[in-house]
Amino acid sequence: MVNIVKENRLRPTRSGGRAARKAQRSAESQNQVVKAGMLGGTYKPLQDRDLEKIHQAALKILETVGIGDATPEVIELATDHGCILNEGRLCFPQALIEDVLANAANEYVVHSRSPTHADLHVGGYRVHYATSGEAVTIFEYDSKTYRPSTLVDLYDACRLVDKLEYIHQFGQTVIPTEISDLDEHDFNVAYALLSGTEKPFEMTFNRVQNIRPTIEMFDMVLGGPGRFAEKPFCTFGGCPIVSPLRFAKDNLDVLVETSRLGLINDIAIAPQAGATAPAPLAGTLAQVTAEGLACLAIVNFIRPGCPMSFAIWPFISDLRTGSFSGGSGEEAVIIAAAVQIGKFYNLPTTVPSCMTDSKIPDAQAGYEKGITAVLAGLAGGNRILESAGMLGSLMGCSFEALVLDNDMLGMVQRVIRGIEVTDETLSVDVIKEVALGPGHYLGHAQTLELMQSEFLYPKLADRAAPRIWEQEGSKDILERAHEVAGEILAVHYPNHLDPKIDESIRNRFPILLPRDAMKQNYRWAAP
Repeated sequence: MVNIVKENRLRPTRSGGRAARKAQRSAESQNQVVKAGMLGGTYKPLQDRDLEKIHQAALKILETVGIGDATPEVIELATDHGCILNEGRLCFPQALIEDVLANAANEYVVHSRSPTHADLHVGGYRVHYATSGEAVTIFEYDSKTYRPSTLVDLYDACRLVDKLEYIHQFGQTVIPTEISDLDEHDFNVAYALLSGTEKPFEMTFNRVQNIRPTIEMFDMVLGGPGRFAEKPFCTFGGCPIVSPLRFAKDNLDVLVETSRLGLINDIAIAPQAGATAPAPLAGTLAQVTAEGLACLAIVNFIRPGCPMSFAIWPFISDLRTGSFSGGSGEEAVIIAAAVQIGKFYNLPTTVPSCMTDSKIPDAQAGYEKGITAVLAGLAGGNRILESAGMLGSLMGCSFEALVLDNDMLGMVQRVIRGIEVTDETLSVDVIKEVALGPGHYLGHAQTLELMQSEFLYPKLADRAAPRIWEQEGSKDILERAHEVAGEILAVHYPNHLDPKIDESIRNRFPILLPRDAMKQNYRWAAP
């Protein structure tokens, strides 16, 4: 039901003849310094022998310890495929896991609803950055305090990301805490995302019975039954594992249903080293790999080749307090290692990154987000979530942080692009010409040609001289981010739903987002 790409090539080949190549060069010259899906894979914290050891340890864990708390449906399914039920735990024989790996989907496509935004070709070493987090609070710039997040906040974050070019997919940043009814929650999240952006997006479900009606909503937007299955623009997340080594019933039911429907599974398995996983990082990797392989097996038992991101999310605990630490150096390196493990299996990967333990968008947030975002990208993570806007160890979200992180992610992607070394870029003839002539390159044709395609210019980071900075008000980067967020949110109320379709959705589902909140109003005024 989804477009599964089985090709293993990591680098795209040119096709279409001279005209196509000319058009490609022209497009790339139009400020294509960075773009979605650039190739990572240059950073590898694990050696090949390390990967093999982790693999063997994971297989042993699955075969001898297994996974507890499986539902009766999953027990029957798994044992029919060769798993063994041992004292209530599902154990997975090594040969069975190897068969699953041999036949699992290694790539998939998440579509955009508009040619303005890129489709996500997920697999190989292609890198994309996305939001997510499901925070329960919003950071208020003026008061420097947090308040409970709302449905309108989710819509606002979505339409803000709709205009942030270095964020390739939207995942639910905040939870509408005012909606207690679980059915209303699921449908309203889906509606807010549909309304706020035409970029690919990701969502989770509280109730498994809401999946099929939500697909019906997606079909309505695309023009009729079955249209979403043809070009899926959404991946479906959840946490089907409670570490260590137990299934989580509700999210397991969701995983079963999304697999049965052939949807793109985008799970998250998130043990914390020293708390719900061993303190040694290698031990955490062995456990979380076993947990991820178990989920992969269940998906493929249900629907062989159904796409699933190998989404192992090993987290770090600050062992002084037991609290989660998303911005640590350990988190940066273990997430890069998680990407390596996914590539070891030739599976599409989703990992978290760009998290911070800081409560405000400050210097701590900057260095924690920067190091984790860079390493995840250089490792070649296919979809890097949590990558913008999140604060306070994923407890809060900030509109200013979304704008700041977008600026930072542009630079991160420029790092991932690296340096192209060719006869042309080595510039020997140009060096000779300038050295024997004017003595500088500022006005040279090569410099003018490449200034928009070789160099990425930040929109928030200040590069002016101190004197000019003072003359312009001595604003720090948080102030500038606040202004930019306000400017976008004051005017960008996208009309992504046809009015007739919108009316049909509102008649069919309990939509709570007021229409007045979806047009210019008093809530946002450009600074």
